[in-house]
Amino acid sequence: MAVVSISKQAERDLVDNVRRTIIVVAGALLVAVSLTACSGSDNTLTVYSGRSEELVAPLIEQFEAESGLDVEVRYGESASLAATILEEGEDSPADVFFAQDPGSLGTVAGAGLFRELPVDVVAPVPPRFRDRDNRWIGVSGRSRVFVYDETRIDADQLPASEDELTSDEWAGRVALAPTNGSFLSFVAAKIILDGEEATLAWLEAMEANGSPTYEGNLPIVAAVDAGEVDAGLVNHYYLLRLIDEGGDVNAVNHFMDGTTAGSLVMPAGAGILVGGGEDASTQFIEFLLSEEAQAFFADETFEYPLVEGVEPYPGLPPIDSIATPDIDLSSLADVLDRATDLVAQAGLL
Repeated sequence: MAVVSISKQAERDLVDNVRRTIIVVAGALLVAVSLTACSGSDNTLTVYSGRSEELVAPLIEQFEAESGLDVEVRYGESASLAATILEEGEDSPADVFFAQDPGSLGTVAGAGLFRELPVDVVAPVPPRFRDRDNRWIGVSGRSRVFVYDETRIDADQLPASEDELTSDEWAGRVALAPTNGSFLSFVAAKIILDGEEATLAWLEAMEANGSPTYEGNLPIVAAVDAGEVDAGLVNHYYLLRLIDEGGDVNAVNHFMDGTTAGSLVMPAGAGILVGGGEDASTQFIEFLLSEEAQAFFADETFEYPLVEGVEPYPGLPPIDSIATPDIDLSSLADVLDRATDLVAQAGLL
């Protein structure tokens, strides 16, 4: 076998050439990987949704089709997702938090984990339905109402506010959902408006008055319609869902006249997380405020559109006619735990 010998200089030149080749190839691979990663980030939006998949999946699919973005959605309870975001902090993989209630949004906002939204993005929504520092924006609204059986309660007997319901006239007749998130938000709003002492007194009076309790809004509406109970405190759209299913319905929504927690309009909304992609996230929020998405909320989920010019579901009073109290909705997060404590203290849990 022939043996080929090379000089020391030639050996060093060969080694240097191999090293340069390795560096060039490694650099090219690194650039390729980086471009691939950036491309995936630019084309993918991650949403934590406290709104149910059944409710909003069609809307998100529509956004994907129109934007060309891939949307990855993690569904769950709004309060649980808010807790997850707090735990993940600025490293959360989510770009957008799409929540069912202002309390959950306020929790994330209070932790400093939302970007401030551009003024032109929030402008279409009235200030009372968004965070006062523009950290999140309401996209649809649900009003608290007094749902009642019109065969048992005459129109001239209807209450102006929840404060009238503690009288003997309503003993055992008005159902509550003490563990429901919207009821607890109502109690939180009452704390902000009336103070803890008055709110506890109201809860204790309702308990002493024998108010029946249910697990949620829909069971209350169904019970009222079935004649099991005369009335209840719920969100307005549950009755519209029941009506949409067909058949005769005896239940009717009453929008109370008093500017109290009983007339609170609670928005579902969204905010951009500080670690999220700003452009795609802003595009998603702008879509939620578009005419087509607002019409979806009105016609498919029976909620109030919050952008002027989009009509609510037929038969609903204009949102401007509802005597909703003007409070900082993000502040609900500060008293939700106390609201739960008062409901338990009153014996309703």
